[in-house]
Amino acid sequence: MRPKVTARGLRRMRRLSHNLSKARSQLTAPLFFPELKDHAAVSAQVPSKAEDHLRLFSLNVAHARRNVPVKPYLGRRKAQRNLDEIADTLRQLTPDVVALQEVDGPSTWSGNIDHVASIARQAGFRDHYRGDHNAFGFGRFNMASGTALLARQPLVDPASHRFGVSWRDTKGFVVASVVVPMWGDMPIDVVSVHLDFLVPAVRRQQIRRMVETLSERQRPLVVLGDLNCCWHYEPRSIELLIRELRLKAHEPDLQAPTYPAHRPRRRIDWILASPELSFSGYHTVHVPLSDHLVLVADLSLQAA
Repeated sequence: MRPKVTARGLRRMRRLSHNLSKARSQLTAPLFFPELKDHAAVSAQVPSKAEDHLRLFSLNVAHARRNVPVKPYLGRRKAQRNLDEIADTLRQLTPDVVALQEVDGPSTWSGNIDHVASIARQAGFRDHYRGDHNAFGFGRFNMASGTALLARQPLVDPASHRFGVSWRDTKGFVVASVVVPMWGDMPIDVVSVHLDFLVPAVRRQQIRRMVETLSERQRPLVVLGDLNCCWHYEPRSIELLIRELRLKAHEPDLQAPTYPAHRPRRRIDWILASPELSFSGYHTVHVPLSDHLVLVADLSLQAA
């Protein structure tokens, strides 16, 4: 007699398959992506932005190591070259707000460069803010990394929130307000977040921490980042985030994988928005900047 498979057991099997697939993808990733030669191919993947649309961009930059799964040290010259490619892509796609994850401050293992300041300066952004969620270091060896926001307009009251203090908990989010000139200088809140990569229960705990911090804010909200879970394999986490913060996803059932970049299988990077905002465009951009693909969304303001 065959044992009965419960719904809970099936969900566990799917999560295990998802995590094994992620691990296999990292182990079998190519040592590097080919150099980006045709920059026109980047902008061709995303239509031109309409004047009344707000364009948002999200990318896990993987500490500027491109697609190398494990790299304990990245020299300054190579790190700067990879940051230059990210800045050039931003100039091509012209987003108004950018959310970055796994982005370093001056860190010994990635060139001792403030990655966010370098990208913002080269891509022509007016303001930027980085939150360091990795508090670990050894003497002069610094490992500063976290999430960040860049914007064409000033970031108002930016704040950084780290989820926990354990040795393996290096995740968190940053939040700020920004005015949208094409919407009559209406302010909105934007969040760049990175959730735990391993345990679903930990991700949901982190989401609850986010909800506690963000639920009192009254402005329209956009959450961007690497949620490390997808709709088909772990709906409970994304549904929790959407329900508690009253957000919506663009076609959540759509197969639009963002990871791993060399052979995308899982949609683990997301842009979520408040109901008063509409998705006028949503694109995954195949460009060799990281082990994640770039996400670009164009938002419009719904009529009252």
